Amino acid sequence: MFKKPLADLKTSAPLRSSDRRKLKQRVLQSFPALQLEEGDTLVPDGLQSQKFSTHLDEPGVAYLSPDGDPLWFTVGKGSDELIPTVYTLWKRPDMLPFISTPAPVVPKLIGGADLMIPGVVQHSPTLSPDELVSVTQYHRGAIGPPLAVGRMAVSSDTLRSAEEVDVKGKAVYVWHTWKDALWEMGTSKKTDVPPPREIQISQEGPVNEMDDEDAGAVPRPENVVYTTPSEAEPSLSSLASDAAEGQPSPGEVSAGPSTSAAKLTPEDVASLLRSSLTQAISTTLSGLPPSSFPIPASTFWSAYVLPARPAYALDVYGLPDANSIDVKHSTFKNVKTFLKASAKDGLIKLKETKSDIMVTAVFPKHVDVLAHRSHRTTGDLEAKVKKAETREQKEREAAEKRKGEIQVAELWKPHGNTVPLFVAAEKDTSELYSIADIKTTLNDYISSRGLINANDQQYINVGSDQAFAIAVSVKGEDTPEFMKRDEVLRRVRAHMQSWHEITAEGGQEVVRKKGEVKPISVVVKIRQGRKACTLLSGYEPFGLQAEELAEELRKTCASSTAVTPIHGKPNSLEVMIQGKQIKAVTDLLITRGIPKKWIEAADLSVAKKK
Repeated sequence: MFKKPLADLKTSAPLRSSDRRKLKQRVLQSFPALQLEEGDTLVPDGLQSQKFSTHLDEPGVAYLSPDGDPLWFTVGKGSDELIPTVYTLWKRPDMLPFISTPAPVVPKLIGGADLMIPGVVQHSPTLSPDELVSVTQYHRGAIGPPLAVGRMAVSSDTLRSAEEVDVKGKAVYVWHTWKDALWEMGTSKKTDVPPPREIQISQEGPVNEMDDEDAGAVPRPENVVYTTPSEAEPSLSSLASDAAEGQPSPGEVSAGPSTSAAKLTPEDVASLLRSSLTQAISTTLSGLPPSSFPIPASTFWSAYVLPARPAYALDVYGLPDANSIDVKHSTFKNVKTFLKASAKDGLIKLKETKSDIMVTAVFPKHVDVLAHRSHRTTGDLEAKVKKAETREQKEREAAEKRKGEIQVAELWKPHGNTVPLFVAAEKDTSELYSIADIKTTLNDYISSRGLINANDQQYINVGSDQAFAIAVSVKGEDTPEFMKRDEVLRRVRAHMQSWHEITAEGGQEVVRKKGEVKPISVVVKIRQGRKACTLLSGYEPFGLQAEELAEELRKTCASSTAVTPIHGKPNSLEVMIQGKQIKAVTDLLITRGIPKKWIEAADLSVAKKK
């Protein structure tokens, strides 16, 4: 929202004492976590108000400290909902529920992006859509300061379900961030980011999705839900290395005083490894066919036990990576001793050879295995990181491919029956609108006029508003009293004047003109008896030249080419290539920056032969 400088910034004015008291009361009522005495700190004497408009022309009011730092703001015409700034959240970090995200995501948020679900590492246990939240940078075993504030796009249940299925979409609509235009208004904008605080650990054990697996297992903080810690694991992911150099590494936020992270003792390591073994037996090992045994001890250890180490231990003990959960640091000291102890307890069966120990069987019905509650493992983290890296690589490749693409925008202008509607909506009738702009205009108009049908919210009462009724009317038909929202949008758009804009790489405008843009046509036809040829037309609006295409296709296809006028279209030329050359022509157009969706190919030669 504040990624660009404010469009219209008025002069600040001191707030009257009575108005300040009312504002303080609103703050205390809106944020129950605040104590009464904190009201004077967060709404101090000498508070000033300053009206502004964002670069999107959204009106708002900022409330500034006597030093000029924005502490609170409202956005929207007539809105009185107070939103704390990052300056305020640094004074009281636990004022809002939180979401944490890996370090490389923070610059994207500052650049104006919303936080996506795959970028969520941790979050408060209970979150609702539209709820205000602070966004922190993930930091293992510590509480980092808020770096952004926004509204939830989904609930905490949706974030938790992302563990089981690949859920995509936005998690938080970001409103304001550290270092954005609102932050830069403050006189303290060069203040260093506060250092992270150590996270509180509850000894009661977890109450959320990841429970302790055995008696004696190490508890996790109960006020933090872990969703995608793999994306913030420095030792497992290359993401963390992309963080801005010298930037403090804030982390997850929780309520209550901070305490030191638990110290990892040899007994703890032994307990974690025991839990890893029962996890492996209850999951992967129990599903192996008998023919998979015997398994060499080294393979059994590296392929099954180590990947099953509990991921939550990394946070509880503040470990940099899973290597600290090593048998050498346990009471067993080596793998052989650990396996023999496990065999003695009846978890596995061993057979010693001259060179190695072989695991000949596991016992999934052992009482410890049956009592085991599954946990998220370090192997899961590694798998998720690999998946994230693969996804990022594909996204980078797609972004690189899009760099040279010609951008095609379909636009519409108010025309005829739709002009009264846009006038009533206080919109400029000479402007061009995208489909998203039209949808927003209609939704705002419908909401402001109360046109949603009381019996079924899918329908709009178009008949009760004259401008709307005119905009959706069809000649020769009676205008219905109500109509589905999608049909309203379709009719309004159909009655507007079509325009299009084609922009080349680098923002250079190629063409912006009236009319609907049509895809480039690549068609194979039979000519002169049995000879097939490929005909290319409709490329002119995209800035391509007939002679250049013909020459390049002649070399690429090793076929003869010709350029001829299209009958009935004196200003349009058709490029003919001998033979069936759809793939070669399509590939050339794509390399010239034409998006694939704007290429329409068809082979009509088969139908011709029939």
